[in-house]
Amino acid sequence: MKTRALYLRTIVFGIIDSLVSTVGLLAGIAVAGTPHMIIALTGIIYAFVEAFSMAVGNFLSEESAEEYTNRSDVADGPSVFAAAIMFASFVLSSFVPLIPYLLFSPHIALPVSITVSVLVLFVVGMISARLANLPRIWRGARMALLGGSAILIGVLIGAIAPVV
Repeated sequence: MKTRALYLRTIVFGIIDSLVSTVGLLAGIAVAGTPHMIIALTGIIYAFVEAFSMAVGNFLSEESAEEYTNRSDVADGPSVFAAAIMFASFVLSSFVPLIPYLLFSPHIALPVSITVSVLVLFVVGMISARLANLPRIWRGARMALLGGSAILIGVLIGAIAPVV
């Protein structure tokens, strides 16, 4: 049961962090007037670099927590598997906000990317609530609102920051 909770936490964290940070980054640089190909390239590079970073961070933090709890070295297996789950969930989720920039011009991709990402956040919130037997609509809305706030930060900074 503890291992399943670890994996669920890792999947949800990977999806949320990926959606919010990727769409925030892409929206911010799109609003700033960055050329289409640079937006797409930035998103692809970001997806893989950040996915690896998150996987390493997940592995080290989970292993540290287990070692603290057990007061000894622990087997790497569950932490390695959780890191792989983090990497996969982050990369796959990164393509939700990125695909519109691969298909459309930035002025069309921007609202599509944000809308689809917020909807996915809502669905992920509802699914995690269902698994925990909690109110689905509220949890979905909460996840969409909190994630949407972070997205808004990227858009605002991109809108006010000068393009170098």
